[in-house]
Amino acid sequence: MSPDLADRQRHILARLVVAYIDQGEPVSSAWLAEHSALGLSPATVRNILASLEEQGFVAQPHTSAGRVPTDVGYRQYVDGLLESRRRRRPLRDVEARLRRAGTVGDVLEDASQVLSNASHQIAFVLAPADASVELRHVEFVALDETRVLVIIVATGGEVTHKVVDSEDRLDAAALVEASNYVNREFAGMTIEDARSAIVQRLAEERTLYNALLARALRLARTGLSGITPGETLHVCGQAFLVDDLLDTSEERDRTLEILRALFRTIEQKHRLVELLTQYVEASALTVVIGTEHGSPEFHPFSVVASTFSDGRRAGTLGVIGPRRMRYARAISAVDGVSRVMTRVLEGH
Repeated sequence: MSPDLADRQRHILARLVVAYIDQGEPVSSAWLAEHSALGLSPATVRNILASLEEQGFVAQPHTSAGRVPTDVGYRQYVDGLLESRRRRRPLRDVEARLRRAGTVGDVLEDASQVLSNASHQIAFVLAPADASVELRHVEFVALDETRVLVIIVATGGEVTHKVVDSEDRLDAAALVEASNYVNREFAGMTIEDARSAIVQRLAEERTLYNALLARALRLARTGLSGITPGETLHVCGQAFLVDDLLDTSEERDRTLEILRALFRTIEQKHRLVELLTQYVEASALTVVIGTEHGSPEFHPFSVVASTFSDGRRAGTLGVIGPRRMRYARAISAVDGVSRVMTRVLEGH
């Protein structure tokens, strides 16, 4: 919070920001004089607003209009929220819901939905790549005479499957024996180590005398080929941003273009991951407002983010919204859900 602002200036600025967030219209000195609870005249408020404008905290869109907060003004207001926020009670209902989720992926997906509904913004949950993901179980299931469904179960209950065409006819008993062999030899290895070991085993001539073992290795190799641990990103709540911006914007065409650019970024998940990973370094709640973003495509938006942990790695969750977002609600939701996520994942 800026030490240069007097108490009356801080109060007027905070009231103006809240009013602008609620109403979406420039706020007049007359309105502030009536609603600031300071007993100030409109003339005194006008002088305060003029001083705030000189310092860059507010701007006047038109000569006859009231003032709107700048990014610097939003920052002053948000810093005040962060300094004064109190530790809230744990979100018991949210924690109960996340604990009912079957897999880590389900926890992340549910968390993004909870966060979006609580904040009324786009919510994201980003979990980093985990090179330690282990192979738990492999199962081969005959679909017909030559097609086999390869089911891979990894750490955390994550399941992937792939249909593989086999040149050989395989009965159910042979497939059970094949999967037992793979599980006995490779279960417990990381996905990458298991894949490398299978490739190496196939290259050893001594395994080739046993056709069943060679077939099992080929099926497992094909099934594992599509599994590459990477960042996991869940995004939810785009409709909230559409409704918020289009209902209040005077420049509808400009707003639509901003939304299209953001949604293109979301669709290209790797690009969104690049933009969001800058917040992973922060160990505390982080709010980035408008032009504070390093990437110009994010300048129309604000991000409230925090980290969570599973005891080994840190991930990031947060919300993306317009600069005119309800910061108090967003900060409370992000802070609360991040704490719950850590408790749930550390014991998952």
